[in-house]
Amino acid sequence: MSYAKPARYQGEGPASTSFVHSGDANAEGMRLQKVLAQAGVASRRAAEQLIDEGRVEVDGEVIRHQGKRIDPTASVVRVDGVRIVIDQEKVYIALNKPKGWQSTMSDDMGRPCIGDIVAERVMSGQRLFHVGRLDAETEGLILLTNDGELAHRLMHPSFEIMKTYMATVNGMVPKIMERQLKDGIELEDGPVQVDKFEVLEVFEGKSLVRLILHEGRKHIVRRLLDEVGFPVLQLVRTDVGPVSLAEQRPGSLRVLGRGEISNLYDAVGL
Repeated sequence: MSYAKPARYQGEGPASTSFVHSGDANAEGMRLQKVLAQAGVASRRAAEQLIDEGRVEVDGEVIRHQGKRIDPTASVVRVDGVRIVIDQEKVYIALNKPKGWQSTMSDDMGRPCIGDIVAERVMSGQRLFHVGRLDAETEGLILLTNDGELAHRLMHPSFEIMKTYMATVNGMVPKIMERQLKDGIELEDGPVQVDKFEVLEVFEGKSLVRLILHEGRKHIVRRLLDEVGFPVLQLVRTDVGPVSLAEQRPGSLRVLGRGEISNLYDAVGL
């Protein structure tokens, strides 16, 4: 569970670390131990030991012999059940969108947008998708990737990807509101239920609350809290599925770690 708070609480973000490496696979493929080594799993010698121990799977088959050749851009490789990302062309980034910025790659009105933050990457040839949106006044986690299938599944309502929000509202939130939100609130476009709700703290006549829900409708958190009489003063999305904003600074980018990407794959059945 993430305990990230709105931007005024956030400290210096962690340094970005890329782990996605490439191979020199030819038409016959690349040796499995070399793929594992170049993906940063282990040294080539240690990778050979992992294979000997039966801890490596390729496309669902446990591999126990050395010299197996695979296509690193097409094969699904798992070590101890965890999927290994080995396609150097795939990019997975966490962005902490600042308040006041548009969740678009460009803006006809010249307003600041997330495309400005990744402009150098786009100019270098990377084609990035933003996974979902946040309204301009909401800050927080947006995932960026060029993995179209993953992006599609993360946004599709059938996969019910959980999202966590921290909202600041006026006044002291009554305990009964947790039950109301979990039971469901009727909005103009249908009912909505919160999977989890809690009050984190009360300060200067305001309350900081955390909501977890799998809804993806437009302005859903703002509309929901407005409906129960607690309009949002400040809103931050801290988590999308298994990926957390943590202490990442507003406006900063972070390349996702191998485990985070594997967990995203698992969350959408890839």
